[in-house]
Amino acid sequence: MAKLSQDDLLAQFEEMTLIELSEFVKAFEDKFDVTAAVAAAAPAAGGAGVAAAEAVEEQDEFDVILTGAGEKKIQVIKVVRELTSLGLKEAKDLVDGAPKAVVEKATKEAAAKAKEALEGAGASVEVK
Repeated sequence: MAKLSQDDLLAQFEEMTLIELSEFVKAFEDKFDVTAAVAAAAPAAGGAGVAAAEAVEEQDEFDVILTGAGEKKIQVIKVVRELTSLGLKEAKDLVDGAPKAVVEKATKEAAAKAKEALEGAGASVEVK
């Protein structure tokens, strides 16, 4: 098997949905007995320690919640399918059952992209 370069791997990851990428990370963690946790910086002494502790507690996982499909329901279902790799029926059920989480535990950037895509299709979205 040919060794893939870092750029080749990144290109493959770009093509994956968030759910596929999440499943890959879990499989990677299981295979190599590691965790993909972010290391927290030690807080400084004194008053700056409180500010540093608050910075460490900053939210790093976001849920994108569909609150309404709007008038272009079919477009919203298409976007939900792209974001989640759900089948047509499952995506339709998710849209019909709003408010529901479309993407869970995503990074800030991924949540922003999902929100932008859903709003572009006419949906109303909330990020928590």
